[in-house]
Amino acid sequence: MIIVTGAAGFIGSAYIWKLNEMGINDILAVDKLRMEEKWLNLRKRDYADWCDRDELFNWLKVEENASKVKAILHMGAISATTEKDGDLLMKNNYEYSKNLWNFCAERDITYVYASSAATYGGGEQGYSDEASVEELKELMPLNKYGYSKKFFDDWAFKQESAPKQWIGAKFFNVYGPQEYHKGRMASMVFHTFNQYNADGGVKLFKSHKDGYKDGEQLRDFIYIKDVVDMLYFCMFEKVESGVYNIGTGKARSFCDLSMATMKNTSENFELKTEEVIEFVPMPEDLRGRYQYFTEASMNKLKLAGYTKKFYDLEDGVADYVKYLKKEDSYL
Repeated sequence: MIIVTGAAGFIGSAYIWKLNEMGINDILAVDKLRMEEKWLNLRKRDYADWCDRDELFNWLKVEENASKVKAILHMGAISATTEKDGDLLMKNNYEYSKNLWNFCAERDITYVYASSAATYGGGEQGYSDEASVEELKELMPLNKYGYSKKFFDDWAFKQESAPKQWIGAKFFNVYGPQEYHKGRMASMVFHTFNQYNADGGVKLFKSHKDGYKDGEQLRDFIYIKDVVDMLYFCMFEKVESGVYNIGTGKARSFCDLSMATMKNTSENFELKTEEVIEFVPMPEDLRGRYQYFTEASMNKLKLAGYTKKFYDLEDGVADYVKYLKKEDSYL
């Protein structure tokens, strides 16, 4: 059995889709549904059982259950970079991750967990997952979310008792189906699609940093189908334990992303950037904690044997918009 935490979330539910595509349905889905609409992410999925995230460790105390587990994909965490409650972040993103690590170490099974590109901070020290442990410790996240993820990465490297194989997946800017419940934290593809349909244009943040024009902030945008392919590879292949970037290795601008989205949204789109993009001031709570450039170094995963070609931005956006146009827009 494979345990997937955050199973109703964006990446967790997409990974269950990937497992189902590979003929795997012996899955324990772990999450909290609350009042959100993320239950729709699981409506088409095939899995063996469900467990509330607060009850998972009680479930694992039962030997009959624990003995079934072959691997854990831990995506369940607070993913909002704007979360201000540091104690809540440490409880969910650090302590819970530690407890799952210890279970996997005791059982000698594979553990793949969500780290984040937010651990790299402003990128002053680059975006290399091949950096030494000491160099990774020197990274300076820009927000509490990034810190909670980095702190667990640092803790993992110090452990003498470790899972059979462990992978910290440093996600860059993921977009694609299954993110519809994320609200403000959903990708700009999702927001651009909806804004363009409603208003005929989109709003992007102005730049508040020298050297970057409005809308030319650069991010490594990675399509969800590439993400789950990489996670599957990390879980089922003999990959050396450690942290791995999950990106494309190519930074693109928010203008590029939004224009590609609008072109795929409208069959007769011929407008210019200045005609469809309005630049608005960045909210005060983001200034000073905003990454203006991210670009994953992907050499480490390639050296581990991953050879599949990534979706480029235009192809990934085109595929996603096809889903957004459907009545049932889920994987």
